[in-house]
Amino acid sequence: MQISVTRDIFPLAQVFTISRGSRSEAQVLTVTVSGGGAVGRGECVPYARYGETLDSVTDQIMALAPLFAAGGEIDLAAHLPAGAARNAIDCALWDWRAKAAGKRVWDLLDLPAPGPEITAYTLSLDTPEAMQAQAAKHAFRPLLKIKLGTPDDMPRLEAVRAGAPKSTIIVDANEGWSADVYADLAPHLVRLGVTLVEQPLPAGDDDALIGMARPVPVCADESCHDRASLAGLKGKYDVVNIKLDKTGGLTEALALKSAALAEGYGVMVGCMVGSSLAMAPATLVAQGVAVTDLDGPLLLAEDRAAPLNFDSEGVHPPTPALWG
Repeated sequence: MQISVTRDIFPLAQVFTISRGSRSEAQVLTVTVSGGGAVGRGECVPYARYGETLDSVTDQIMALAPLFAAGGEIDLAAHLPAGAARNAIDCALWDWRAKAAGKRVWDLLDLPAPGPEITAYTLSLDTPEAMQAQAAKHAFRPLLKIKLGTPDDMPRLEAVRAGAPKSTIIVDANEGWSADVYADLAPHLVRLGVTLVEQPLPAGDDDALIGMARPVPVCADESCHDRASLAGLKGKYDVVNIKLDKTGGLTEALALKSAALAEGYGVMVGCMVGSSLAMAPATLVAQGVAVTDLDGPLLLAEDRAAPLNFDSEGVHPPTPALWG
């Protein structure tokens, strides 16, 4: 078998801002594996928050080229940590297996055929006025996710609720709040009908959540990567956010979902800002979860060929032309 990696850039429909900064494009890596007349693809989004760059992840991927050339099964977890590189390879391999077998990935995994799932649509961090305008524009959507993470977020919360009075709202602070800010905001989250708060405190300082009142369920994002993370979440979080770029691919994402549910956590399936190819495997993990947040393609000005279908039923599973 052969493996290759290319860099792809997808312009965003508008500047996307979170508490850590802004971007106007999604820079992704596309992995292609081929052999036996079949070709599979996977996508990852290297993330600086986790010490990843396009160059470092490319190097991780291509370091496995000799193993692919030698043939045989490769234990990815033995060679790569959970993260973007392993994700792209793992998803490309699942696509390759499906193409080689002439079956869908869910059949290979002995999973029920997936259906559409309602997905959140994300409003990026901005002025209250701009966020209210964005909320009003997307008020037809049943689930809105708003990026916050500053000490003065109350006007933004009020503005979004005014702009979209009927939408369910979830909040993502991206580690931007202190314990005091979160404690002050919590009653207002309830008042404004917020149903979930993602990562209110920095991952390294989230022990402050132990014993703190959580009137709205709190979701671990940066604090949860794979199954090894679960032990450190007890008493702090109610929900875990599963992203394939954190877990290291579909294989671990499905295992994390099962383990998290068994331990009593709710499950959210999220994404980095990437194309439909990155979201496609995650649609399998998203089946039946509490919250699906796979809106990456909706934020792009351009997407892959044969993109995922988004409609009033939500995000649909991929066609074979895209993945799996």
